[in-house]
This record gives sequence, C-alpha cells and structure tokens, in this order.
Amino acid sequence: MNDQSKRILLVAACALVDPDGRVLLAKRPEGKALAGLWEFPGGKVEAGETPENTLVRELQEELGIETKVACLAPLTFASHTYEDFHLLMPLYVCRRFWGTPRAQEGQELKWVRPRDMRDYPMPPADAPLIPFLIDLL
Repeated sequence: MNDQSKRILLVAACALVDPDGRVLLAKRPEGKALAGLWEFPGGKVEAGETPENTLVRELQEELGIETKVACLAPLTFASHTYEDFHLLMPLYVCRRFWGTPRAQEGQELKWVRPRDMRDYPMPPADAPLIPFLIDLL
C-alpha cells in the first residue's frame, strides 16, 4: 500500500505539565498496538469532534481529570506513516487541570522532565515532539 492510499488517522495528544515542569507520559498496556511504549495522553478524534474536545474527553476517560478547551494550547504536530495508516497528531500543552491524574485504563503513568524523555521508548510519531517540549519547558 503506498502512502497516498493509506487512510489518515487524526489523533490529538496532550503534554500535561505539572507545576514542576514535568510532563505526564502513559505506557501503552499489553494487548494494544505498540504495547510497552510511552506516549502522551490523548486519543482518536471522533466524527464531529474537534481535537480540543477530544482531549477534554480523553483526559477525563483516561486519567480522571478535568480541563477546558481554553486551557489547551497548540504546540506542534506529528505526521507519521505507519504500515496501515498515516497518523496526523496535533500536540497541545495543558498546565491547568483539575484532579490528580490516575490511570483509568490499566496504563502506567510517569511524570518526566522533557530532557529525560528520550530514556522512555516512544512510538515513532511521539519521539520527534520531544525537542519542542525541551525548548518550551
């Protein structure tokens, strides 16, 4: 399948930042594609949703926290071709949220300084986003 015939998958991701400037990473659980790799929380943008609304929903579902669209700042995006699809993933930064992030879907969570993120194996689309976070934080 060439790149032009692959479906485009739109996924929104969030660099959730704590008061110490650390970013929350989630480890993909066993049984999921790319299991064992660390990623930014987020998920697939559903029909009729904006990426921002997706993140408000996904952060509630995955981490049990609340935020608002106004608290999400777009930073950069990833565009990566996987075997069966092409991923387009806007990355937002969120510093204002309510509640303490807790794994709601069996994933492991870790607060990590951006300069240390390369120590955590990440999916090919996530890893190129690290320098933007190092520059920002």
